[in-house]
Amino acid sequence: MNRIGDIAGFVFYKLFAYSLRLTPRPLALALGRALGRLVYRLDGRHRRIALGNLAIAFGREKSHTERAAIARASFAGVGATAIDTIKFTGYSVARIRSLVDFEGEDNLVRALAEGKGVLLFSAHYGNWEAAPSVLSEYGPVYAVARALDNPLIERDLLRLRHRQGSEVIYKAGASRHVLEALAGGGIVGIVVDQNVLRKRAVFIDFFGKLAATAAGPAVLHFKSGAPLLPIFCHPRGGRYLVRILPPLDVPRSGERDADLLKTVRIYTKMIEQEIRREPEPWLWVHKRWNTRPENETKDA
Repeated sequence: MNRIGDIAGFVFYKLFAYSLRLTPRPLALALGRALGRLVYRLDGRHRRIALGNLAIAFGREKSHTERAAIARASFAGVGATAIDTIKFTGYSVARIRSLVDFEGEDNLVRALAEGKGVLLFSAHYGNWEAAPSVLSEYGPVYAVARALDNPLIERDLLRLRHRQGSEVIYKAGASRHVLEALAGGGIVGIVVDQNVLRKRAVFIDFFGKLAATAAGPAVLHFKSGAPLLPIFCHPRGGRYLVRILPPLDVPRSGERDADLLKTVRIYTKMIEQEIRREPEPWLWVHKRWNTRPENETKDA
């Protein structure tokens, strides 16, 4: 039954993708935003998750009306991103690249010059699929990711990534493959803004509330010596702005665990600051604060 469902979903996806190829991009993006706003209206469960997250993040700073406006814009942005990613599957790499502006090239070039590869950390913010068209001009690109539930659609997305010079490192057993990619001078991107299981988490302040956070980028940074840099992809009226900031410079105390925790705190705070500056492109529908510290659970 799963196989039949995958095939049916893939056929629908390919028919939809074909219709999008015949649709001018501005109209397709407008359709994506409209679909996102429609989901916001009809999907009460995910709307409540987004509004709950926004209450945690901005409850003391923004009114309910302001938070709801951010949530609607976020849903619309997710819709536009999904549509544009499907459009990208029919585009040449040159065409995708023509839609992307790049800031921070010097930060990437200097980091690569150290000869240890580069670790890029980011968030579910904007459209990550636009970034490889830029990054692959500087070296082999790898993204640590989870496979889509439908393997047939996943295969289609992999073709897009491969055309842009990007490979996927799947999360299961990722560390060894990441270290190998870095040793070969690769550029490895990891998103670190999602909730993780308690056994894999360190609890870090995120918008004033502890959040279960992945320490993977910090551990890989310490093991490999590869520079650790922030990257964000901002939607800009039909275009994308890829920004790479300077590498993290965390003074070492000699206490490895303390230094790791300090590094996680810093990159978590940088993601928070980016979201504060422009909250709409972030994926507010994810249950970011779902896993709670053990002592908090017992007290509850």
